[in-house]
Amino acid sequence: MKKQKISLMILLFVASILAAGCGKTESVQTENGSGTLQSNKGNGEERMEDTDIINPTSEIVSLEDGFSVVKYSGDYRLDEFLKQGGEASDADVMGFLAKNLFSGESVLEFFGDIFGCSTLSIKSTDGSYIFGRNFDWNSCQTLVVSTEPEEEYASISTVNMDFIQAAGTDMERLPDEMKTMVALYAPLDGMNEKGLCVSVNMIEDTDTINQNTDKKDITTTTAVRLLLDQAADVDEALALLKQYDLHASMGMMVHFALADAKGNAVAVEYVDNEMVVIDTSVVTNFYLEEGEKHGIGTEQSHTRYEILTEKLKEKQTMDMQDVRDALDSVSKDNFGEFESTEWSIVFHQGSGKVVYYHRENYEKAYTFQIPLQ
Repeated sequence: MKKQKISLMILLFVASILAAGCGKTESVQTENGSGTLQSNKGNGEERMEDTDIINPTSEIVSLEDGFSVVKYSGDYRLDEFLKQGGEASDADVMGFLAKNLFSGESVLEFFGDIFGCSTLSIKSTDGSYIFGRNFDWNSCQTLVVSTEPEEEYASISTVNMDFIQAAGTDMERLPDEMKTMVALYAPLDGMNEKGLCVSVNMIEDTDTINQNTDKKDITTTTAVRLLLDQAADVDEALALLKQYDLHASMGMMVHFALADAKGNAVAVEYVDNEMVVIDTSVVTNFYLEEGEKHGIGTEQSHTRYEILTEKLKEKQTMDMQDVRDALDSVSKDNFGEFESTEWSIVFHQGSGKVVYYHRENYEKAYTFQIPLQ
């Protein structure tokens, strides 16, 4: 993709085009209308049920350094993207956005490096299910994206904005509308209003995923967007994935962790470009499928898997704080590495409540609510 510098005039033009889809710009609000986050309570242990709900708006609002939130309501043309055949690479995804949303200006591109992750799925003490997720990487700009499509499922997802680079310009100079639109096509995890959770977990392997049949094409991150928008449970998610040729975003070998509100939890892996499904409540960063690839991944990912598996054996059910503590037990500060756990999320699949923790500060919770329909 050819890099181009963009002028202020073009930026304003693009902003005017996209503004209609994003709605009114305003400050982030909490449920009690204070506009600020509630402070920790009591002895510093903030209980999730006491935390104000954050209500994002179309303006990208920083909650703390490196952690922001935004909301998009309306049509971001995913159906159009899929109908025209999807795309087989991140560059082509950006090309679609440039052609259809950015007046032909190819100003953004994907870029990335290796990352680690841990997920677990467990029955809640209230009878529903909870999904937990750690995203391990270098310090990055995290964007929480709340979406309310017109005809598809509402969701909350997370984007590493450092995976998206502006070509020939300062990323911070781009209007919020443009950054938000690109982020919609680049989620790494999330949950929708039906309680389906999706997570991308990397496997450190020289192989990649590049299916090549007569099906429509989709990349890792646009697959996440598709599943959050259109799948109500694991079965529907698997059926959707089978309809597309998957191509790994940024060339990374990954597997998906999927879990739904009924308690189904699986890993989806691609071995020799063939999709395989493994029933599992824990997913980290090595192949789970039996065969020649089994176990390939980082040594630490095996350790994290064993820790989480043991915790699931110790407790048949957990509440949201138990899941938070389980995520804390496998966060990066336990391993003395230069990376950090950039975000941890606890998804309550029955209620639509989503609780984030940023950079291993497990005493400060950011709580969101997916609207249930």
